[in-house]
Amino acid sequence: MPSQIPQFDVVIAGCGPTGAMLAAELRLLDVRVLVLEKDIEPVSYVRIVGLHVRSLELMAMRGLLDRLLEHGRRRPAAGFFAAIDKPAPTLDSAHAYLLGIPQPVVVRLLEEHAIGLGAQIRRGCALAGFEQDDDAVTVELADGQQLRTRYLVGCDGGRSTVRKLLGVGFPGEPARTETLMGEMEVGVPPEEIAARTADIRRTDKRFSVQAFGEGVHRIVIPAATVSDRAEPPTLEDFQRQLRTIAGTDFGVHSPRWLSRFGDATRLAERYRVGRVLLAGDAAHIHPPTGGQGLNLGVQDAVNLGWKLAAQIHGWAPDPLLDTYQAERHPVAADVLDNTRAQMELHSAEPGAQAVRRLLTDLMDIDEVNRHLIEKITAIDIRYDFGEGPDLVGRRLRDIGVRQGRLYDLLRHGRGLLLDRTGRLTAGGWSDRVDHLADPTAELDVPGLLLRPDGHIAWIGDDQRALDDHLARWFGRPTG
Repeated sequence: MPSQIPQFDVVIAGCGPTGAMLAAELRLLDVRVLVLEKDIEPVSYVRIVGLHVRSLELMAMRGLLDRLLEHGRRRPAAGFFAAIDKPAPTLDSAHAYLLGIPQPVVVRLLEEHAIGLGAQIRRGCALAGFEQDDDAVTVELADGQQLRTRYLVGCDGGRSTVRKLLGVGFPGEPARTETLMGEMEVGVPPEEIAARTADIRRTDKRFSVQAFGEGVHRIVIPAATVSDRAEPPTLEDFQRQLRTIAGTDFGVHSPRWLSRFGDATRLAERYRVGRVLLAGDAAHIHPPTGGQGLNLGVQDAVNLGWKLAAQIHGWAPDPLLDTYQAERHPVAADVLDNTRAQMELHSAEPGAQAVRRLLTDLMDIDEVNRHLIEKITAIDIRYDFGEGPDLVGRRLRDIGVRQGRLYDLLRHGRGLLLDRTGRLTAGGWSDRVDHLADPTAELDVPGLLLRPDGHIAWIGDDQRALDDHLARWFGRPTG
């Protein structure tokens, strides 16, 4: 088997948002991709998720945002951190809002995008095992079929088969509490709900009954015990807990979807072992407080896609693929920490409530409020690229350029040299890096180099220094 020629460049286990986004990113750069999804049909229940600012920017970069906006509802970028209600701060983005959108719609649009670019997706096809050697990975499917691929990426969720078979540790804390969440109809008027829940909400931030349109309410309520998350809750579970906590079940009926989540918090020790990598929930899990999970996975995919493609096409500098873990592991660690903090602030214990009141006061200071919202929305990330101006390593907002908007120039997943001097060139990297000479660009610097994920790799006006950074990120020049 080791001598068999790989049938694919990359096999991805899991076709959730992370797997579908990664497949599309790889296809932008002409990588042969197969996505394996164990479920025959997409998830049917309609759970609303929030796309945060950085994810919206990435969708705009790839030409997907308009399609998502058709199915979502915008709301201010506020109230994310521990559900502390403060006004939206001013954010340095053209997409400074939250987009509430059904998760199945996100998955469907990303899957359609990947298929449109040429990715193969096989549903009802589960990965059962794999072996890797120096040249490729042999993937065994549940039906006994074997595939040969140059790389395998596990995007198969918190219970990842790929991670377990790879033997990568997943340290952290098991769930201590569990919360039920669902959307259903109620049988009582809004006034009764408001009267019954006001006092409870002040002391238990994990409890809410909120109108969600069309006679439907979203109910979030502490569960009685921590149980097997693989088993979905029932309507009776909600009724019983509502009666216990609120004294009534509000006549709930006709659920749209029901789910449970715990506060388990874990981070994979490694994101890569040889030719096998992890992304999304396979690499990190945490409570949904702040709504960061889906966003974190999609951002993993955009960081990894172009680097893996560079490795496959043979132009990646030696350390490039390793920068995936070096950049994304600390980001996930920070998300885990801020969700830990938020969960503590949801506690009804007197000490936690005292800290919550203190932080609520501090968030009246604009800088504090903005800092926390930038953290949740991931626009505060600065990758460590070494010495240089503060902007290096940060993402660049969508600015005006001669052709229209900057993000429209990033749709093909290539690097971009943005040059206000007219003297710079991408030279021997022009097959990997586009060049825009535009003295009118809305920039305060003479020139900059953008990676395909929109992060600034270099700033300046010296061609020799630019060549060094082109080589660092895009390998040797051609010709």
